Amino acid sequence: MKNTSKLSALLGATLLAGAPVHAAKSDVIAEMDAGRAPYEELALQIWDYAELGYLETKSSGALQDTLAAAGFSVEAGVAGMPTGFVASYGSGSPVIGILAEFDALPGVSQTATPEREVREDSTAGHACGHHLFGAGSVEAAIAVKDWLASNGRSGTIRLYGTPAEEGGSGKVYMVREGLFDDVDVALHWHAGDRNLVTNTPSLANKSGKIRFHGIASHAAGAPERGRSALDAVEALNYMMNMMREHVPDSTRIHYVITRGGEAPNVVPAFAEVYYYVRSPDRNVVMDVWSRLEKAAEGAALGTGTTWDFELTGGVYDLLPNDTLAKVAHENMVLVGGVDYDETEQAFAAKLGRSLPGGRHAALELATDILPFDYVRTGGGSTDVGDVSWTVPTIGVRTATWVPGTAAHSWQAVAAGGTTIGLKGMQVAAKTLALTAMDLFEDPALIAAAKAEFEERRGASFDYQSMLGDRPPALDYRK
Repeated sequence: MKNTSKLSALLGATLLAGAPVHAAKSDVIAEMDAGRAPYEELALQIWDYAELGYLETKSSGALQDTLAAAGFSVEAGVAGMPTGFVASYGSGSPVIGILAEFDALPGVSQTATPEREVREDSTAGHACGHHLFGAGSVEAAIAVKDWLASNGRSGTIRLYGTPAEEGGSGKVYMVREGLFDDVDVALHWHAGDRNLVTNTPSLANKSGKIRFHGIASHAAGAPERGRSALDAVEALNYMMNMMREHVPDSTRIHYVITRGGEAPNVVPAFAEVYYYVRSPDRNVVMDVWSRLEKAAEGAALGTGTTWDFELTGGVYDLLPNDTLAKVAHENMVLVGGVDYDETEQAFAAKLGRSLPGGRHAALELATDILPFDYVRTGGGSTDVGDVSWTVPTIGVRTATWVPGTAAHSWQAVAAGGTTIGLKGMQVAAKTLALTAMDLFEDPALIAAAKAEFEERRGASFDYQSMLGDRPPALDYRK
């Protein structure tokens, strides 16, 4: 069943369920279907750029140019981030914000093919689908702008171009600068392998680079004169691996050694290790990070080296909002999921053989919308978390990847560069646009979302960035 026929059936089913469906929504969906080509081209253009966090000059510029051409006013270089921007249309309230991301990940270069094939022209890849996230959010914002203009409605639609989500915490700097202070509701979405509303907490996260400084010497001729910075890194990692038994079960600790020395016959005078600490409870994150710093101090003392560290990222957990989640879910059901054509089915079958266990891709998971009460387990971290503790926020996840695909994998990069990814992007763009329309039309809905937000956050809540007052870590990927 194709989405065109499915739309009519879902409209009827939703009407029977008593959801607020009207002709304007079907008109907007039809207009987005007719005008989707430029946004799909934009997504593939950003997929091809595959720019890392805070280095997304071309990707950010392409999104800004698209918004400006559509009549948005664009403010570039916000919150100390050259690739961050805010684009606005309209005036007055309500103010509905839509988030857009566009950074790629290092080390997952891949062509848009169902078998492992590294791109020769790039070492990075959009393994988390942020090229789709950016272009799809822009498409949604422009669709809402067109709807506002054609109906003479007041209010402001605002698109936030947020760089460096992958470890750079770009949105945190925007929150810290007060760029969300006048926003009534924020909407976002993410690539995935199925369709659902993301209304469960994510993991709070703190990240940084621990650096040790030793003394170089000939590793065979005069090892006693050297003090190995690599020894200090290995001592730290050993202590942190032992610590895993003595932290809450939901804690996640990851690291990579980013510098380990230059040659085996030279005692390393400098070494660096890059750490992430995660937990659903940001207080646990802060506690474990404090223990990490003490372990680093101990590693330095034990190896005769010195140490320092640079905090590069820190994000809150996501704050759920059931009021907004119900509206987003109703609109996703109205839009429908992703239907694969024969070419896409063949792609999925071949790619499925590369997944763990060579599993058969369950394509019905791309078509289905998971129930509203579906609880998504696992998950990573996102700087959307800080936004969600500042303004009522809701997001959705759509099937831009072959079902069974993990984020941050070459398989995600591959599907994201095909029509499979583009179809999932359209589900997200339409869902966000329709949800924004509901918010513009129903002030009581926004009031209810804000009341729930205040209750969940607590009267005594005081936002404090986990990054402190440090400026954006613009060189964290260099």
